[in-house]
Amino acid sequence: MRALGESARAGAAALAAAPRALKDAALAAAAAAIRSSAAQILAANAQDLVVARARGLGASLLDRLLLDAGRVEAMARGLEEIAALPDPVGAVIADWTRPNGLRIQRVRVPLGVIGIIYESRPNVTADAGGLCLKSGNAVILRPGSESVHSSAAIHACLERGLAAAGLPAACIQRVPTTDRDAVRHLLAEMADYIDVIVPRGGRGLIERVQREARVPVIGHLDGNCHVYVDRDADLAMATAIAINAKLRRTGVCGSAETLLVDAGAPRGHLAALLGALLDAGCAVRGDAACQAADARVTPATELDWSTEYLDRIIAARVVDGVDAAIRHIGSYGSAHTESIVTGNTATAERFLAGVDSAIVLHNASTQFADGGEFGMGAEIGISTDRFHARGPVGVEQLTSYKYVVRGAGQIRPG
Repeated sequence: MRALGESARAGAAALAAAPRALKDAALAAAAAAIRSSAAQILAANAQDLVVARARGLGASLLDRLLLDAGRVEAMARGLEEIAALPDPVGAVIADWTRPNGLRIQRVRVPLGVIGIIYESRPNVTADAGGLCLKSGNAVILRPGSESVHSSAAIHACLERGLAAAGLPAACIQRVPTTDRDAVRHLLAEMADYIDVIVPRGGRGLIERVQREARVPVIGHLDGNCHVYVDRDADLAMATAIAINAKLRRTGVCGSAETLLVDAGAPRGHLAALLGALLDAGCAVRGDAACQAADARVTPATELDWSTEYLDRIIAARVVDGVDAAIRHIGSYGSAHTESIVTGNTATAERFLAGVDSAIVLHNASTQFADGGEFGMGAEIGISTDRFHARGPVGVEQLTSYKYVVRGAGQIRPG
């Protein structure tokens, strides 16, 4: 592990000085390698799926693990989209001149070496490797044991991209063991080599990372996301958004886990919304008003309001207007992603300003909580932190800044 760290430091120095053209060439070559190696990647993924099913992994984890031709192509396209983004390194964020003639600039710089620990999703290998490369950071990837074969096949394509551009393989490294002790080393023994850790996985992994890490952590614990349907919502739009937000992919962190419906909504709207979810195969756990609206709704407990199901289950509650919805989200939410459905612009703006989450949406599904959908090419994850990075973590969020000061002989008077 220390050898990985020492190599990563050297790789970070090389990347920090690399021009955009070199980094973009590596990304393009890696995308081409993924396309030409699609059959090998899918074969490796099939191996992982066999083992995962034998271990009894749940449906949502299996969906995260699964690769198909479309998802392989999405990885390659994601790398190309990252290459097309402006290079954040060296960008001047602010520029001003003091009365004494000193010119001060705030300039973006890489973070250094990033450690990424993730479960299930092999596509994180490509996304994280590409984003770190573009932002000038070396990265040490530690995929979960369930995706070991898939991640190795994808990582080999990234190495081919680096080699084609003449960049060192140490820029993107993968921990070559599934031994859980490797995670302990990354978290507690590598502070001299790693500048930040990004966890991506279930609650158990993220709690462990936050508890044991001796370097800063960027990440989120839960994705307890909400859809609030206001009294001024269009019912057809609200139904489509609620179905998509919950059921498009239940295992992603942007999946809606609670439906809030305004008590002032027209008669029949609550029953229609609940009925659409139930008819689509989603279990609903609701309050007394929701149970009265549809007999198939089962009683919700206090725990349901703060639960991230990652399954075909949603909690549902009737609230007394937008302010009550904001209070509910503030009490039970995880500061991840929330959506309001309404035709009333003033109500929408009240919600967008009043909800303190990383992502807030108006008349759109929470499943848009994704760096690719934000035009960032890809993301390492969604951050619910209130410092440095918040929301999708893309190339800009993987940089810090320094101050560059240019003078003409100025000295500070006593």
